[in-house]
Amino acid sequence: QVQLVETGGGLVQDGDSLRLSCVASGRSFSFYSLAWFRQTPGKEREAVAAISWRESTTYYLDSVKGRFTISRDNDKKTVYLQMNKLKPEDTAIYYCAADLAIDNRYDTRWSNPDTYDAWGQGTQVTVSS
Repeated sequence: QVQLVETGGGLVQDGDSLRLSCVASGRSFSFYSLAWFRQTPGKEREAVAAISWRESTTYYLDSVKGRFTISRDNDKKTVYLQMNKLKPEDTAIYYCAADLAIDNRYDTRWSNPDTYDAWGQGTQVTVSS
C-alpha cells in the first residue's frame, strides 16, 4: 500500500512563498502520476497542479499558472509544489495524490479526483492579507 506524507504548509503573508513536499512509499514511484489538490470547507476538492509519469508533463489550474510549479524527484520519491506570490484565496488544505496505474490517458484525467488511488493526510496553507 502506497503512503503519502505532505509537509511544508504554514501561515504566510499575501505575496509570500511556500514549498510543499510529498514523500511516497512504494517501489514504482517513477511510474506514478502525481498531483496536488486543495480543499476549503464547503467546497469540492480541486486539482491545483499535476505531473505525469511519462516525460513529467505538467498541468495547472488556470488561477495558479505562473505562480505555482510542480516538480518531482524520482530518486527521493518526492513531489514538490513551489507556491509563489501566494494570495488569500490560496488558503486551503493541500493534498498530495498518486495515480498508481501506468496511465496513458492522464492528460484527460489529471484534474479528476477519481483518477487517484492514494492520498496524503493534507497540510494546511493559510495566506493572510
